Amino acid sequence: MPWLLSSSLRRRTLAYQATGCPLRNTQPPKTALIRVGVTGIAWLAFSIAAAATDERPVSGDRDAIDFRALYEELVEIDTTRSAGSCTRAAEAMRARLHAAGFEAQHLRILAPAERPQDGSLIAELHGRDRSLKPILLLAHIDVVEAQREDWQRDPFTLVEEDGWFYARGVSDDKAMAAIFTDSFIRYRREGYVPRRGLKLALTCGEETPDVFDSVEWLLETRPDALAAAFALNEGASGELDASGRHVTLQIQAGEKVYQNFELTATDGGGHSSRPTRRNPIVRLSNGLAKLGAYRFPVQLNPVTRAYFEQQSTLSPAMATDLRAVLDGSDPEAAADRLWDANPGWNSMLRTTCTVTKIEGGHADNALPQRARANVNCRILPGVPVTRVQADLLRVLDDPDIAVAATGPVAITAPMPPMSAAILDPVRELATELWPGVAIVPTLATGATDGRFLNAAGIPTYGLSGIFHDAEGPRAHGLNERIRVTSLLDSRRFLHAIV
Repeated sequence: MPWLLSSSLRRRTLAYQATGCPLRNTQPPKTALIRVGVTGIAWLAFSIAAAATDERPVSGDRDAIDFRALYEELVEIDTTRSAGSCTRAAEAMRARLHAAGFEAQHLRILAPAERPQDGSLIAELHGRDRSLKPILLLAHIDVVEAQREDWQRDPFTLVEEDGWFYARGVSDDKAMAAIFTDSFIRYRREGYVPRRGLKLALTCGEETPDVFDSVEWLLETRPDALAAAFALNEGASGELDASGRHVTLQIQAGEKVYQNFELTATDGGGHSSRPTRRNPIVRLSNGLAKLGAYRFPVQLNPVTRAYFEQQSTLSPAMATDLRAVLDGSDPEAAADRLWDANPGWNSMLRTTCTVTKIEGGHADNALPQRARANVNCRILPGVPVTRVQADLLRVLDDPDIAVAATGPVAITAPMPPMSAAILDPVRELATELWPGVAIVPTLATGATDGRFLNAAGIPTYGLSGIFHDAEGPRAHGLNERIRVTSLLDSRRFLHAIV
């Protein structure tokens, strides 16, 4: 399924050839099919077709086979918090970069002395103009826990089946980590020297930041390691329709911040045969019922406004309500209807706080002395945590229910600018690869390491070029997966966009 090169891509190819790196013969060798049993028919056939029109120099099936081996090695290294090692994965990727010609001084593995298994790899490809800050390519290599007895396949063995890859981390986030590492190798192999330098950061702890997060640690202790003009990160993907057509490509600019609050009601307790009016469980339950009925106000920003403008075209059945939110004619009622249609839309429109845990009482025959609940809030950019805490106290309307932030207080980070310098190259390349695809700016309602970088003044954009169907990649869940074609699409897109 080859793509045709447009005139602009041809111009870039000619410019690339002018640097002294002519395009090599991209016809697959006759011996390529011998390797089909190792690489998989879908993988080899698609990768050769894609390579045949790549604007970079390629060597037939060699690059694709090398990439699959790199991806497989990275995926199959256990990097869970409980039993794995990010350092081992970082060392494996460093060895591949070193073999490709990167000098040792440009390949650093950094970890706290007390956490030797939480290493991150920082690799650098210097540019022609050393006065320009580099582009940071960020991907985390730690993964969520996975129990073999729960999965249909071994979660730490890469399985290719019916056009899909299955394993823990195949999507989140070892896909981008493998692609960025592979691109560094290919840039070196091709003799490509960018005008602006490139920096690769394969980091640890994104999935368990309450224990340790290497991006946060690096910014505090080794700020030079991540210093950059801007960063590309996970946080956005693409959407396929039921027929497999590429519908939207998201680019994320900004994300909500994560903050837990503990709600506590207390009393002296006593014998259950003599109930009082101050039962902590009852008081806390009444407060939580009020909180469950409360809606934080709709609050648009430039990114979410652009997102819902696009959705009003892409989702005609909901266009009236989307327009009501956008023009402010009836935002709250319309937002409630949009919530029923898509909970993710509600999350993008407002700060949300929801009860996730509750406990109380100490004996079956005693009045409770304490009741607690955890409320998890996802807060819009620019909204202070203290304001949300004050809102919770106001909604609960009970001076005897204490509200305290738990864990580190969330970092309030500015949203990176969604400028033409970022959007135009994405739109140009995506349109050529996937004609008709809509470029949709989006706000992440979860959390990535971009929150630390944005707060440190490094604008960070989620951009993966990985397309999913309606079910998605099952990230954090059972039988995590990614389409083989989506992985290769992303590899080609990210290599070119960088």
